[in-house]
Amino acid sequence: MKKIGFFAIVGRPNVGKSTLLNQILGEKIAIVSSKPQTTRNRILGIETRGENQFVFLDTPGIFQAKNSLGDYMVKTANSAMQDADAVILVADAGFAPGETETRILQSLKRSEIPAILALNKVDLYRREKLAKTISAYAATHDFAAVVPISAKKGKYIDELMAECEKFLHEDEWIFAEDMITDQTQRTLASEIIREKILRTVDREVPHGIAVVIEEFREEETVTHIRAEIFCEKASHKGILVGKGGETLKRIGSYAREDLEKLLGTQVYLDLWVKVKENWRDSQRGVTDFGYCAD
Repeated sequence: MKKIGFFAIVGRPNVGKSTLLNQILGEKIAIVSSKPQTTRNRILGIETRGENQFVFLDTPGIFQAKNSLGDYMVKTANSAMQDADAVILVADAGFAPGETETRILQSLKRSEIPAILALNKVDLYRREKLAKTISAYAATHDFAAVVPISAKKGKYIDELMAECEKFLHEDEWIFAEDMITDQTQRTLASEIIREKILRTVDREVPHGIAVVIEEFREEETVTHIRAEIFCEKASHKGILVGKGGETLKRIGSYAREDLEKLLGTQVYLDLWVKVKENWRDSQRGVTDFGYCAD
């Protein structure tokens, strides 16, 4: 009998949610970086094992929003929790629950959605430290399970999946057996480019970046991609382009490498940088770049 279940992966920014999803799937469908607020949209990942289909909803980190884009990201995360059979709260194994985790747990109590606590980065801490963290969380919420993991190293992922399996219910699958995400190749391409910007450019510039794919043309052995990178200030454009265009060339080189792995073809990548001032501060600006609720 086929079974299916939906699981929202939630937590504060930069705690390893996207890394966990990629590790579960064995494929990279969610971009990762050391900078917070990397994930902006709800990212759907599908893991089918035997008769069981697990549908994971990777969400933006929950934080105190300061602009329209932040409002959208937080609403996206909260909405995903309401649609789930269970929530996976990812938290750092070295720290007791903070304001963000407390807010998430209060929301879960109100909705009565069961939660699995995945304490990440367990390989960085001694057992005594982990035990204190578990005790601190146990005092705040009645979790269905607590699973220490290392998303980066892939440790104890099977144990986490075994806990998720308990929340599957008998029903027909929604997705094909070989499908791992509902994201289009154009979307994946834009996210890969944004990831390379996050990894290449420092300061406040990356948070004001949006990437729009203007052309995505596939031929037998090559894919032509034209992408426009929008930033919020003329000074940011100068940083992105770099002296003699060196920074933009570096971003393009890094992105092309991942894109060719994704698409299985050579990639001709044409990048352009444009300015759209303060787009994150307006609802229209956020919506224009595709960050809008369904």
